[in-house]
Amino acid sequence: MSTFTRVQDTDLQSRLALWRVPGLGARLWAELLDRLGSPEAVLAAAPGELTRHGAPDRVAEAIHATTPAHAEPDLRWLEADPAHHVLRKGVDPAYPARLAELPDAPPLLFAKGDPGLLAWPGLAIVGSRNPSHNGRELARDFAQALATRGLGINSGLAQGIDAAAHQGALDAGGVTIAVMGTGPDRVYPARNRKLAHAIAAEGVLITELPVGVGVRRSHFPRRNRIISGLSLGTLVVEASLNSGSLITAYQALDQGRDVFAIPGSIHNPMARGCHRLIRDGARLVESVADILEELDLQQAQPAAADNATPDTIDTAPRTGPAEGPDPEYATLLEAMGHDPVALDTLVSRAGLTADAVSSMLLLLELQGRVQALPGGRYQRTGPEDV
Repeated sequence: MSTFTRVQDTDLQSRLALWRVPGLGARLWAELLDRLGSPEAVLAAAPGELTRHGAPDRVAEAIHATTPAHAEPDLRWLEADPAHHVLRKGVDPAYPARLAELPDAPPLLFAKGDPGLLAWPGLAIVGSRNPSHNGRELARDFAQALATRGLGINSGLAQGIDAAAHQGALDAGGVTIAVMGTGPDRVYPARNRKLAHAIAAEGVLITELPVGVGVRRSHFPRRNRIISGLSLGTLVVEASLNSGSLITAYQALDQGRDVFAIPGSIHNPMARGCHRLIRDGARLVESVADILEELDLQQAQPAAADNATPDTIDTAPRTGPAEGPDPEYATLLEAMGHDPVALDTLVSRAGLTADAVSSMLLLLELQGRVQALPGGRYQRTGPEDV
């Protein structure tokens, strides 16, 4: 990984060079290495031999024209920062085991940050690049609540739902992984550069694309399979029928992973993708508890990591800070009683500001303690204790 030396690690150099060959996908890569034994042998093979082993003529010629020197940009990037890593499937123990199960798992991952976090049990949160204000808040609050309970949050660094999910995990002091659709030296969109730096410092950025590769439409479906492949399941928050998030969700289903979707108004076009997923078998999600109940969290714990996860993930609803119940939440729940009550009435009874009450109600709703009713009213649904 970051201990690379040019003299000693010729295998990595050959792998990096080979992975730069246009048109050489993960499946053909695996087949050629299986038949020829090593990346060095693949680079040294004649075009005719490569085509006999399944390479198209164009790809065989490109491989034949490639030398280890083509890896120079990747080597410079790798040596520039001790937080830079290249993980090799089947070679490096830090290569994520869940991703390695896929038949088209990338043979190489470029990573910036802590690669040990790739073993963390995580949930993918994806959705629209142009969500509603409510959708953005839901993504952030779900991510924050799930990260607090020990789940990593995986997403694609896009604007909108992706960025809100990453930020929610960071706000909780939790684990977040961003899968990029560019090379590791690029950030797209540029407006998320600050967020990307924060993720690299507190979590990890990964991509299968080599250094210098920019934005291309075809890269994002490739990225999406990695997001879902890393994760125990995928939660979709607001997505249109043409959203790339649906691609991620259906890839997760194909990979045998759980898919969750948050329903919305029938008048909101950003809810239609979620509704289609629910019709196709995704779990309808109304609270964080719905996700925690579905996932087999005990088996999802990483075997080893520098920062060990807790023995158990606390799934009990919380009304305040981890050290104990928050008095303001207790006051709000007491003021609510057990009958439907309007927001204005709650503000008056609890003696809190409208903004504070609205924020607290959203968190309580995510935890399954409060239910929003028609007409702007709320009602308690959780246990008596506060």
